[in-house]
Parts: sequence; structure tokens; C-alpha cells
Amino acid sequence: MDLRFGTDGVRARAGTELDEAAVRALGLASAGLLGSDRVAIGRDTRESGPGLVHALAEGFSEGGLEVVSLGMVPTPAVACTASIDGIAGAMVSGSHNPWWDNGVKLFSAGGHKLGDETQAVIQGLWQQRPTHGPTGGGAGPEVTDDRWADAVAASVEPGALDGMRLVVDCANGAMSHTAPEVLRRLGADVTSINDAPDGRNINNGCGSTHPGGLQAAVVAAGADAGLAFDGDGDRVVAVAADGSLLDGDHLLAVCAVDRNGRGVLPDSTVVVTVMANLGLRRGMGERGITLFETGVGDRYVLEALEAGGWTLGGEQSGHLIFRDLATTGDGLLTGVQALDAARRLGRPLGDLAAELVRQVPQVLESVSVVRSGALIVDEIADDVLAASTGLGVEGRVLVRASGTEPVVRVMVETLDPAVARRVAEGLCEAVRSRDAGGAAGS
Repeated sequence: MDLRFGTDGVRARAGTELDEAAVRALGLASAGLLGSDRVAIGRDTRESGPGLVHALAEGFSEGGLEVVSLGMVPTPAVACTASIDGIAGAMVSGSHNPWWDNGVKLFSAGGHKLGDETQAVIQGLWQQRPTHGPTGGGAGPEVTDDRWADAVAASVEPGALDGMRLVVDCANGAMSHTAPEVLRRLGADVTSINDAPDGRNINNGCGSTHPGGLQAAVVAAGADAGLAFDGDGDRVVAVAADGSLLDGDHLLAVCAVDRNGRGVLPDSTVVVTVMANLGLRRGMGERGITLFETGVGDRYVLEALEAGGWTLGGEQSGHLIFRDLATTGDGLLTGVQALDAARRLGRPLGDLAAELVRQVPQVLESVSVVRSGALIVDEIADDVLAASTGLGVEGRVLVRASGTEPVVRVMVETLDPAVARRVAEGLCEAVRSRDAGGAAGS
């Protein structure tokens, strides 16, 4: 398999598509392009993690880097260590994917995800597989670094969550130990679920991509809110007291209104991606908050924040970046900030979010493809334009190739859910037709 960087690092089936030799080669290929002679490595809870960490560390060591092994930590902990110490970082994680997948996310010195140009150079070197096998460097003993957890707790006033009853779904992932502890440190009464990782249960029917269990648990417990993380902890979705789901758009809106009201939202501007719901766009516009749009991927959000001198941005999926507090998406930081903002505004999180974002019905489908998703998207451009024109100003269509999986994503928003479904199904069929036709003709 020709392994390539996607919108969030490299991700593939562990042991077959992404084996230790490939990861070792990636470490060597990237060692000279991360801007530091030291690199911190973390991993999530997948059973393939330790072996891939060891291989990656061997590659880094062969490339002349000193390796600091953080063990099992969330992605934002790696970025935090890199930021504080001015070193590079690497996270071995398959993010929200099933346990059998894994991947690598790279951070340059200071904790920033790599730009497209740097990734392209690494890609070229990596394809040469410039390694001769294990060199004995390895990951070395793991060190404990609590600075990320301390930084999240210090981002709000002591006792900011006093009296809040929360249910936390840790996805049997990297947040399983730290998230409940930090929330309790801030005064919350926390019930933790899916917090017993066994190497194979990460994201299995739980976490941010499967929030149904959390929704039921919040209602059953009479909790004020719930938080669901993904496997590596860089994203979060929330659940209101009545069990309704609050996605990244909702959390972004709550934090934006709070910050704007306090005069700490530069230019009253928030960075969003093309996936942001029409309801968020309208809600923020009604409150004098400008949205700046980027492509999908939290590194593009960060690039826009830095270029504009802004501090808040994020994705509907739950990747939010608080640039004055962190260099990457952080699910726990986002949850703490949103809960603190709602407390400051004097409203339950769910009530406030529902008022700020009156979501337009959205249909989102993923169509598996054999051919290049980007080529298929180009080929159905006329279909997309016709669908968008048909919906008019009360609707929106987005068709894009995934940056992490061999799929084309189709998104349709409009006030009538039945219309949204019909338009989405038509576009999905167009994708399948082009994929089959192109494959047959190649």
C-alpha cells in the first residue's frame, strides 16, 4: 500500500498496511524536518501501539533525535510537551478509527502540526524507505509528564465546575485516566464510563462517534451534562441534560459568545471549516460574530488562526482550538472551556447551545470508493452545482474526498429533512456511478 499523509497524519490498518518497518522508515524520513533534536512520543490504548512506538523511536534515533517516551497519553498532551519544551512531537494513534487501525501524527518543534509542504518532503523521503532495520535505539523508559493536565485545570478558575454533575465517556482511549481526574479537580461530580481500555475496545460503540450510550447515561443519572471523547482525546462532543447531542458547532458557539462578551475574541472572529452548519453561521451572524472558513482539518484551522491573529476556531466534529491556550485540538480543554462559559453566562450548557445554534437539518453520507476520491469529486461537479442551485439560499451542498479514508463525503443541509435526504442520495449515486464507470474503463 502507498501510505500517504491525510488531513491528520498517516492512518491505516496496523500490522499489514502500517507495519513496524513503515513506521521506522517514517521516523527516519521525518527526523531532520521537525526542527528539533528531541522528540516526545505518545500513544493511545491500541494493542499495536507499543510496537509501533518502539519502531518510530528507532527511526527517530537513527535520524539523530533524542526520544522522550510519554507512554499512554492523549494527543494534546504530546503537543503540550512539545510546546513547553520547544521540541518535536509524535502521536501513535488511529484517532476515532477502530482498534485494528493505527497511525502517526507529527508535530514540529513547539507543538504545531506539519504544513503541507513539509509533509510532501517527508512523503518523498519516506517512499524511499531509507532505513536498514532496527538499530537498537528504541523508545526507552517512559516518563510521567503532568503539565498538560495541570494546564487544562489552570485554564479556568479553581472550583469552576463546583456542583456540576457530569458523565464522561472516555472511549476506552487515552482520556480514560486523566479526564475524570481533571474534572473532579475542578469540583465536578463525575461518573466515568468506557474507561477500561483493553487494547481492542477503543471507540467500540462508545466515545464521540457513538454517543448514544452517553446520552442514555446522562438522562439516567440526572446529570447536568456529558462529554464524549474520541480515542486519542483531541475531539469532544457533549450531551445536554435532556440527552440531546451537542456537536462542535454548539460548543464553538457557546465559547465564542462568552469570549466576545468579555472582549477577548479578537476582531469578533471565529475560524470554522466548510462543514460548519448553516445554523451556526446564522446564529453567529445575528450576534455580530464573523466566521472565517477553511478546509477540513484542525491544522488548517490553526493556520488561519495564526495568520489572522485570532484565538478561537474549530470543526463540527468536535476539534476545537483555543490558540491562546493550546496548539492543537484538545477534547478535555474544550469541554472545560464550554462548561465554564455556560456557567459564566448563567445558563445550562444545553439550553444555551440550542439557543445559539438552531441547526438546519443535515444529511452526511460517506461513500466508499476504489478510484481517487478527488477525481470523482471533480467529475461530478455539475451534479453538485445543480443540487446546490436547486436548494437555493436555504440549503447547502458539500461533496469532498476524505483526507483519511478511501471515501467521498456527501453533506446536504436544508430546512426540509426529506429534501436533504433525497438530494444526498442522488449525489451518493452519482459518486458510485463515476467510481464504477471509471474503474471499469481503467
